[in-house]
Amino acid sequence: MSAPVVALTSQKGGSGKTTIAMQLAAGLARRGLRVGVVDLDPQESASRWAESAPPGQPFPADVVRVSAGTKLGRVLRALRDADAVLLDCPPSIEHPHTLAALDVARLAIVPVVPGPTDLWSTRAIERLILQRDRLAGCLLPNRVTRTALAAEVIDVLREFELPLLDATLGQRSAYALSAVRGGSVYSLGRQAVAAQEEVERLVSAVLTRLEDHS
Repeated sequence: MSAPVVALTSQKGGSGKTTIAMQLAAGLARRGLRVGVVDLDPQESASRWAESAPPGQPFPADVVRVSAGTKLGRVLRALRDADAVLLDCPPSIEHPHTLAALDVARLAIVPVVPGPTDLWSTRAIERLILQRDRLAGCLLPNRVTRTALAAEVIDVLREFELPLLDATLGQRSAYALSAVRGGSVYSLGRQAVAAQEEVERLVSAVLTRLEDHS
């Protein structure tokens, strides 16, 4: 398909793949893009998120649930009118959906929560991304707090082969609240300004990466 495909992937759960996929989708939609989100995670968090939207206020992107055994190529063909497609991958580098996603994506974003276990697991997904010549990858610090540990982990991430994306997402209640309400931080108004600014930087950084690897 001609639309850029972005995979949100990690080796472990809890890194925030779905949160990033949904906030990024909403941010891209605000810039006039038609966005599709493909829910490849067996937990179906992205699908449940969109289904929580109140009547008359649908989530601003098409969210497609993919069951086991469904071919990803078939799903992408159904989204051929989209301007961008985001793949919310399972929390496993061995899952067939993860491998299929990395084979079709132009860009892979790896969320990393600042902590030792995420650092260790990121090494494995980094190797998998680097094995694919046509796939660009980057690391995205997520759920970042103002602590010495977080700063130290981010410094360590700079030593990875995959570059750091020029954005970070903080540990903010607005992200969880928007999931409960089936929307994004944009729908929360002035109470979520800081989170909205973070997502805006994320959208700009992702669009720049896609343009650099078009």
